[in-house]
Amino acid sequence: MLGVLLLGVLAPAGLGLPGPAEPLPRGGQCVEHECFALFAGPATFPAASQACGRLRGHLMTVRSSVAAEVIALLLSGDGGVGPLLWIGLRLPEGCGGPEPPGPLRGFQWVTGDNRTSYSRWARPAGAGAAGPRCGPLCAAVSAAEPGDPAWEERPCGAAADGFLCEFHFAASCRPLAAGGNVSSTYATPFGARGADFQALPVGSSAAVPALGLELRCSAPPGAAEARWAREAPGAWDCGVERGGCEHTCSPGAGPPRCACPDGAALQPDGRSCGPPAPACPGPCQHFCVVSAEVPGSYVCMCATGFQLAADGHGCEDVDDCALGPSPCPQRCVNVEGGFECHCFAGYELVDGECQEQPDPCSGSDCEYQCQPLGQASYRCVCAEGFAPVPHEPHRCQMFCNQSSCPADCDPYSPDTCQCPDGYILDEGALCADIDECDSGYCPGQCRNLPGSYECVCGPDSAFPGRVGADCEPVRDGDAGSGEPPAGPTAQPPAAPPAAPVHSGVLIGISIASLSLVVALLALLCHLRKKQGAARAELEYKCASPAKEVVLQHVRTERTLQRL
Repeated sequence: MLGVLLLGVLAPAGLGLPGPAEPLPRGGQCVEHECFALFAGPATFPAASQACGRLRGHLMTVRSSVAAEVIALLLSGDGGVGPLLWIGLRLPEGCGGPEPPGPLRGFQWVTGDNRTSYSRWARPAGAGAAGPRCGPLCAAVSAAEPGDPAWEERPCGAAADGFLCEFHFAASCRPLAAGGNVSSTYATPFGARGADFQALPVGSSAAVPALGLELRCSAPPGAAEARWAREAPGAWDCGVERGGCEHTCSPGAGPPRCACPDGAALQPDGRSCGPPAPACPGPCQHFCVVSAEVPGSYVCMCATGFQLAADGHGCEDVDDCALGPSPCPQRCVNVEGGFECHCFAGYELVDGECQEQPDPCSGSDCEYQCQPLGQASYRCVCAEGFAPVPHEPHRCQMFCNQSSCPADCDPYSPDTCQCPDGYILDEGALCADIDECDSGYCPGQCRNLPGSYECVCGPDSAFPGRVGADCEPVRDGDAGSGEPPAGPTAQPPAAPPAAPVHSGVLIGISIASLSLVVALLALLCHLRKKQGAARAELEYKCASPAKEVVLQHVRTERTLQRL
């Protein structure tokens, strides 16, 4: 039955030796209290025996078919091992008579006995030389033939391809019982490592990376069955070995806790159950340890992070931050029963270390200045009088939302100044808003805005009630859509016959025209005086065709001044 079980659960695992001069490990496995390990590499019988002894074992004894199955399975797990492996079977020195009867043919195990219920010699009995055999001779298993590995006699000083070691332990643990998809890895005292074992000897360790759990197989002296445990008291995750609890494990809302049946009390390790402790004869603030040897004698003890007060009963908090060296990398804050670690500004606590937070502005393409927003984002800001470009927020453009704003002048050339779009340079390095409504190109109502304007289209326009930069329909050849379709051309009514004009009307028209010309000349002279012919720079808006009309209007005024 045990042999069938081995076929289902045995699997090779890595094995490590302490020194670089040792042969390379290839596999290992345990069956109840016996463990076996496979080593690869040329070695004589004495060298192989010494290597096993350094690991507190000996060369393997193959006393049953179960042990033979272990060898076959270890060999099947690694095809790189040669066909000959030393086992712990040898013929003593000296020359004897003919081959003695018995399954071992006069050979003995390295343990000093010849007990066995199994043998598998490569040559039949009596097939050797007729004369006496002289030792020492040693045995190696050969996997050259199909089936169980056969035994071959070889000189002990010859090199084999590897060897097999055997280890005995008084107690062992079963593999961890964990629910779900929680995986575990194991390491044995003789160096075998892996995830598939049938048993783990005392001193083996188990790791559950998903839970950050490290356990060790241990047993009281003389015990035949070991248990998984750890140094820290209390239960661990209830889904792994029932949290280590001897009775029951309760997950609860907080950390898991072990519970004991009625009549039993939880022991100091937080997992075992035992008889209730006798009542403490004194007032201890935290824990009371009653002496079993001296009746009525007791000692008070405190929890971790506290120390016994001078009266021997109370407990005082220990300032962990005052101890040297500091338990924290930067700032330590003492709390009752413990301490908290904090980092300086610009640092973040990660796995007990203070790491500098990355600057989100590092590598930004802001034209003027970068402003961090938290730890992972930023925004670009502009200098006073400037604003981000709507579709390119990393760039800045001049901006003004009033009727006049300071101009942007070169500090090394004060006469060189700039104004935002829709403004014109005025005296005193000021930018004055251009009143686009004076141009008269809005057929309806015109609203002047800082640096811009808008038209409210009248009822007689192509777009009644629309607010925009223009009220004219799309002309022939212009791209666009949504304009009202052109209807049939209306014929203008016939003009009435002209009536004779009175001479007084003609004189009035002439006087009015002359007054308009004089007023226009006075206005042009005033503008020329304010602007200064040497440094006047006209900054105008070119976002719409209507702005071109403003520029043309200014050019016409300058032409009239020269006339």
